[in-house]
Amino acid sequence: MNVLVIGSGGREHTLIWKIKQSALCDTVYAAPGNAGTADIATNLDLGVNDFEQIGQAVLDNNIELVIVGPEEPLVKGIRNYFASTDTLKDILLVGPDETGARLEGSKDFSKDFMQRHGVPTAGSKTITKDNIAEGKAFLKQVEAPYVLKADGLAAGKGVIITEDIQEAEDTLDEMLAGKFGDASSKVLIEEYLHGIELSVFVLTDGKDYLILPEAKDYKRIGEGDTGPNTGGMGAVSPVPFADAAFMKNVEEKVIIPTVKGLEKDNIDYVGFIFIGLMNKDSEPSVIEYNVRMGDPETEVVLPRIKSDLLQHLIAAAKKDLKSETIEVGPETATTVVAVSAGYPGSYPKGLPMTGFEEVSEGIVFHAGTKQDGQTIVTNGGRVLASTALASSIQGALDLSYANLKKITWEGMTYRKDIGQDLLNYKS
Repeated sequence: MNVLVIGSGGREHTLIWKIKQSALCDTVYAAPGNAGTADIATNLDLGVNDFEQIGQAVLDNNIELVIVGPEEPLVKGIRNYFASTDTLKDILLVGPDETGARLEGSKDFSKDFMQRHGVPTAGSKTITKDNIAEGKAFLKQVEAPYVLKADGLAAGKGVIITEDIQEAEDTLDEMLAGKFGDASSKVLIEEYLHGIELSVFVLTDGKDYLILPEAKDYKRIGEGDTGPNTGGMGAVSPVPFADAAFMKNVEEKVIIPTVKGLEKDNIDYVGFIFIGLMNKDSEPSVIEYNVRMGDPETEVVLPRIKSDLLQHLIAAAKKDLKSETIEVGPETATTVVAVSAGYPGSYPKGLPMTGFEEVSEGIVFHAGTKQDGQTIVTNGGRVLASTALASSIQGALDLSYANLKKITWEGMTYRKDIGQDLLNYKS
């Protein structure tokens, strides 16, 4: 089978790396891909939102399965485009339709979905410029810290948490005035959820589902979880505090109501659901849904899967997941993300990178990279993720960090404390 993975990040490099291991796989394409995918797949110079050109490439290359990596083409309706085009409607595609993608594309829609289907989540209020006074009144009713979320897509940076009521009010004003563009024309004010955060991943055909390995990621740029939010600075899987009892609660109280809710609402949902959770005393509450795999969580989730991922994806796309069984290995996987100087603010691009050939144990997944002649150069803020597997968290981290020390470019930086908060848990 010929497969196309849409996207250019570490998530897409990892998906391709895993799909290539399947006996069902013939040729894999990436659109647009990066320097890492170029080594193991055929990169196509296509924009992720250029549906017409993507569709033509699918036909030209006899592609039978399309996997949509990032959220933006899903929110913009790539599945709807394929379904409404005669030459593409029979192509297998992993990714929800435009309505399903609103679970990530609109925090307001997502919150309403959770409340209607009995999924545990924080109380909230949706605010626009028209009811800003109500928003400030609601802030005074809830306890600090105060959580403000841009309704729309904001590249993982649209959540502000503050202990200061005045800062919360000022932030509300700034967000509604366009701090995150159209994404913050609506703002959700949420009650703060206490507990320990983790992510659970599900592959569903809209009726049946497979639960993938869980992960914990590290969102802030600075050590000790300080500084602004990023797209993710590292991840660990499995999560020591997500024991069997907690995961049973997650399945019964979150996953089953979510999948049944999709079916009840007649949402054509084929693809991944990333469920951001808070664990408090083994009780889960949903922070948010994403409608694709997370990045960098994918870089620790997929390496732990021992069964044939491509077979699972084909079954999901055919709406035949019921007969599939996922197999997960016992190893711990860690990944540490290396970023360019200045990220998550402005940062340079085109910086030459060296040392990849020195990496032996572990896997370096490329994110913001590209090929410039014979040289790999930086092409993004989050540049790569160093993943390793071992029998313990510390063992995997040692390998992840050892490999990072072999790769260099000007201004390269990464957090030195990924996973340290989990070492006291019995894994």
